[in-house]
Amino acid sequence: MELLRGGNSMFAMLNRVPDQVRWNVIRGGEPFSLESVAGEGSGIECRAVALSSRHPAYAAGHRPAATPSGEAVLGLILTAPSGAKVGFFPQVPALTAELRSLWASLDCLLLDGTFWCDDELIQLQGSGQSARDMGHVPVGGEDGSLHQLGGLTRPRRMYIHINNTNPMLNEAGAEFHAVRAAGWELAEDGCHLTF
Repeated sequence: MELLRGGNSMFAMLNRVPDQVRWNVIRGGEPFSLESVAGEGSGIECRAVALSSRHPAYAAGHRPAATPSGEAVLGLILTAPSGAKVGFFPQVPALTAELRSLWASLDCLLLDGTFWCDDELIQLQGSGQSARDMGHVPVGGEDGSLHQLGGLTRPRRMYIHINNTNPMLNEAGAEFHAVRAAGWELAEDGCHLTF
């Protein structure tokens, strides 16, 4: 994947030290094992989940020529040696029935919490794109993830990838209390999960 290789790629910063990373091609639906740069297995199995055919804005100009349909944005299902499953979905452009069913089978869901409302940046800056235009389902509102996933009770649920403009970060605010009352957590820097 040329998107990830070479000195001029958008991820060149990760290649500043020789052998700091090892890039591998992943495809939606195909399982793979997480390994160290030295090739040592972690015991964690992954499966990529195709979410969108639309590349994120930060990848503009760096798109690989042959991205399979629907695989411009991927989520990950990580399975621990214990069998516990964690879903990692920092960008979700749509809440589908298939995703809801998949998420109900997890032990923990780490979900896109980027914006509270669709026009959050427009309200604050007076211009810009909506959350949905950027490929993020907002958390709040009738069509937001908090309401739409109200029946999802099985996995531990945490919002991740939270923009600093999102009012749910204010622990004294109504948005924070709505999230907590619905049984969701907000991930924090340094958060550790054990399964």
